[in-house]
Amino acid sequence: MQQDQQGDDSPRADSPKAGGPTTGGRRGRPKRRRRLVIGTLALLLVAGGGGAAYMAGLFSDIGEPVSFGKIQESAAAEDIRPGVLMPTGPKARFSRASRLPDGTQIAVTTLTGAKSGFTGDVWVWVPKEYDEPRYAKSAFPVLISLPGGRGYPKNYWGTGPGLGLQQAVIDGAREGTSLPFILVMPVINADTKNHFDGSDIPGQPKMGTWMADDVPDFTKANFRTFTSRDGWAFMGSSSGGFGAFKHVLKYPERFKAVIASGVDFVPDSPLWKGNRQAMDENNPEKLADKLIKAGGPDVYINFQIGTKESGRDLAEKFMKQYGKGPVHTRLQVIQDGEHNGKSYVRGMREGSLAWISKVLRAPTPEPAVG
Repeated sequence: MQQDQQGDDSPRADSPKAGGPTTGGRRGRPKRRRRLVIGTLALLLVAGGGGAAYMAGLFSDIGEPVSFGKIQESAAAEDIRPGVLMPTGPKARFSRASRLPDGTQIAVTTLTGAKSGFTGDVWVWVPKEYDEPRYAKSAFPVLISLPGGRGYPKNYWGTGPGLGLQQAVIDGAREGTSLPFILVMPVINADTKNHFDGSDIPGQPKMGTWMADDVPDFTKANFRTFTSRDGWAFMGSSSGGFGAFKHVLKYPERFKAVIASGVDFVPDSPLWKGNRQAMDENNPEKLADKLIKAGGPDVYINFQIGTKESGRDLAEKFMKQYGKGPVHTRLQVIQDGEHNGKSYVRGMREGSLAWISKVLRAPTPEPAVG
């Protein structure tokens, strides 16, 4: 497993504990401490002139409650479009993690999975289109985004907009090359010491069930989503790319596509302890072979590899051996790309976001009146 260069994956004092509520807001820091942090940021940004005031606006309400879906979501049954699932509830309590310049926000909540029993944080970003009246009856496609490295207690795709993932979706939607995805960004590991391969490793926390069942159920509870797999996909980097890649092959009836960057190709956690049967059930090569023999359903896999990292040979080998029948593969080569999130977002801008946007279902606005 390559060491992911991106992300502040160090442990934090306020990491969630098991046995908490099904969904709940994170415990906010004391206001005094928050004001101190803000004041420090302001001092550091003095040299930025007008930019300092702008940045202060972005950070001043971190930790405050957030709600999504300001437009009407209680439409009569006869008004709900085919294929659209309105939020099923119960609604989670979100706290603001950061804001983007367009006014959209990244929020975080703590989720205890009903099926896995695991408690961890989930970050969410919703595009501005979600709250536009013309989309009030429309579902939105979901991109479950997984980090590499420890992947706990933080997901570096969600802890802030610095890597540019959210902005890439914003820019692509504006330019017509990307769908306005809902980004759901859960933790992928159960602690900071072990890699769980995004799997239900015997005797360990059920991180596979958390990823494939609890996180999608949480998303359906809180947002307007598609009832079919045409609105569901994964994105991940490094070990998160493995989890993303594996889940699309393991549950093709639930998820249709994946962008897998700098990815591993076989289970490699020492926690498997040689349990070959369990490993095979989570091995992308075995899963791809099984899907090909079954004749579908079709899945779409986009690998991303930078020219300054290893792994291209493994991706090309997989594509040559398993990229047939219902397994559709594509390779996005990132010139001068390294094994980190910024390189992978650049690859998404250069082609992968446009590719996955053609594979998945788009939200449908109400026709203009008059």
